[in-house]
Amino acid sequence: MNTHRLTLPASAEDIAAIQAGDLVYLSGDIVVTIGLPTHQRMIDYAEQGKPLPVDLHGGAFLHLSSYNRESDTPSGYEALYMNPTTSTRYDALMPPLIRAYGLRIVGGKGGLGEDSVAAMRETGCIYLSFLGGGCTLLARAIQEVVSVHWEDYISQFRLVTLRVKDLGPATVGIDAHGNSLYRQLRDDVQRRLPGILDELDQHREQAMR
Repeated sequence: MNTHRLTLPASAEDIAAIQAGDLVYLSGDIVVTIGLPTHQRMIDYAEQGKPLPVDLHGGAFLHLSSYNRESDTPSGYEALYMNPTTSTRYDALMPPLIRAYGLRIVGGKGGLGEDSVAAMRETGCIYLSFLGGGCTLLARAIQEVVSVHWEDYISQFRLVTLRVKDLGPATVGIDAHGNSLYRQLRDDVQRRLPGILDELDQHREQAMR
């Protein structure tokens, strides 16, 4: 297991060198949202050939919840917290997003499915798993709110760009070569399950004697 400190936007070479199971810290600008309608609007923009209000190509797009309060700052906002949400909620929407915007880094918690893994392998993208409930730790990395877009949504659903320093540690759950810790875990469980069930049956039989 290696530790990588990435300055964003990360190069394709930097991403290719990272392996599933490694640890990553991010510094630079990230784009965050937890809105399902936000994801769909992004797909609609891509299909219509409309540019997003932020440039995501080669960037980091993360399923991190963030509440941003109006403030006397250049962006007009300050971030009060940042916390990961479950990426599997967006699994059906992620492949077209990854491909359309050439994402290099996605993340949240809970992982993504095989269709998303295939899209990530095509574009050279990794998935970062952040500590669930790690709000206090993650929020320390926020330096400033760079921009807030689509303010017709509630705060957590808006398209928010945050500048961070040493955001992490995050575990590489899926690397750009298609290696997935989630697939490995699922395969290991399926392989061990028959033996576990047999052992439970034996204990049950012994208890009934």
